[in-house]
Amino acid sequence: KDRDFCLVSETNLHINGHFIGKSKKQALKRDFTWVQSIGVQFDSHKLYLGANKVAKWDDARDELSLLLDDQPIVLPPGRGVDWESASAPGLKISRLQDANSVTVEVAESFVITARVVPITAEESRIHKYEITEDDCFAHLELNFKFFALSPQVTGVLGQTYSAGFKSPVKVGVAMPIMGGEDKFAASDLFSADCKVARFAGRAIESVAGHNFPEVACGSGSAAGRGIVCRK
Repeated sequence: KDRDFCLVSETNLHINGHFIGKSKKQALKRDFTWVQSIGVQFDSHKLYLGANKVAKWDDARDELSLLLDDQPIVLPPGRGVDWESASAPGLKISRLQDANSVTVEVAESFVITARVVPITAEESRIHKYEITEDDCFAHLELNFKFFALSPQVTGVLGQTYSAGFKSPVKVGVAMPIMGGEDKFAASDLFSADCKVARFAGRAIESVAGHNFPEVACGSGSAAGRGIVCRK
């Protein structure tokens, strides 16, 4: 928890995730962890998507923060509203709901669907998260769709697309991928400095136009451990 990990690293795309959480109980092997934010680097741009820290959750209040190159993105309210960047051609953000749910698209590169959700009192009770009234641990639920990856793509999630990768679990089954701390740990959200980083800020080799499987990444397993993704 409270660390950054490389999710995808490609020559012209790098995505880190920041994990927040609760310290583990003595009987558990891992902390409870959730993805609070992601930092996306493409071309020369940096895009931040993050869940605000919230005490009391309100579905009508937008708790999703968006920044492009350190500048806040002011996304007008209302379902279906689109925002397109003047400084980053091909970048479009669309609201899926009135608040807390968007799609982020860079043409011919990727589509990310992000939704901010809290840990509810019922979830906390069932899974014994012991969430307190001062922080509902708002976090991101994410879907990734990629259109141009090379066979050498890496990262916690990216490695599953690389040539020759053999998943230890069946496709469609919950896949905890919070392993490989030594290879995938990053110094901060926008540092492409994990040991397997490939980011160069430009495309070198890719498989443009290939229909890669969509990946849905939730807040973790039922026990709240790591990030769980399904293809």
